[in-house]
Amino acid sequence: MAWTLTDDVDAYQTAAGGLLSSEPVRNTVLLSVLASLTRIGLAAYGDGAPLFGSWSAGGVVSAAVLQTPPHPMLLTGLPGESADELAAALADRGVRLPGINGPEPDVAALGRAWQQRTGTSGHLRRRMRLYRLGALAAPDPFPDGAARIGTEADEALVTNWFSAFAAEVGDHDSPGQVVRSRLASGQLMLWEAAGEPKSLAGLTAVIAGVARVGPVYTPPQWRGRGYGGAVTAAISELALGRGAESVILFTDLANSASNSLYIKLGYRAREDRVLLMFGD
Repeated sequence: MAWTLTDDVDAYQTAAGGLLSSEPVRNTVLLSVLASLTRIGLAAYGDGAPLFGSWSAGGVVSAAVLQTPPHPMLLTGLPGESADELAAALADRGVRLPGINGPEPDVAALGRAWQQRTGTSGHLRRRMRLYRLGALAAPDPFPDGAARIGTEADEALVTNWFSAFAAEVGDHDSPGQVVRSRLASGQLMLWEAAGEPKSLAGLTAVIAGVARVGPVYTPPQWRGRGYGGAVTAAISELALGRGAESVILFTDLANSASNSLYIKLGYRAREDRVLLMFGD
């Protein structure tokens, strides 16, 4: 049993692609990030070289990780001794680990192993919940306006809103290439009222039957009017129309309003996740 760490995206796809696709709802972020790195290039999320890792037991890959610096490491479940072995492999490689994002028990296991290995303690940045759409319900009451798919003419506005969203949730901001790619692919939707955009929702491509909604952002001056719920419902319907068997999204558990909203739209809780950060 051992970890293989590499900067070769094709080798990682060959090694871990089957594992990731076997549970596409749980592994949605890993799958969509991998797809973006393959489609846009290795600098899609920043200038640092991505790091990929897969763990084999008995010749079968049963765990995987992916990090695009300066973002936290994404991970699948970490069975057996894989968390301890991963901490050792990362430390031996001289990796600077800014944080970990994944299922709560697996993040906790790697966090403990990393602290024991390096002496670096982590702090919980965010608790999240993964939701999957059941039967889509229309917003009630339904706000004024209508949804439309974003175009290249919206790039400046959407980039600013992506940056504002990132600032609000405390994430690193490098939206440029991702925004351009999503606009070109028709994966961004705006809610317009009175001839002016009021809210935004993004969507990943359908990968292994799964599409993920996010981000959803409404500027502060337009909140409380139903625009966020309306654009979320519209882009969820778009995902279904594009063949998604599962439409999913993540919420911040500290935001009770958004959790309540998505439940009203027909989303149902599947799994809790955490973001653990080191040294910041």
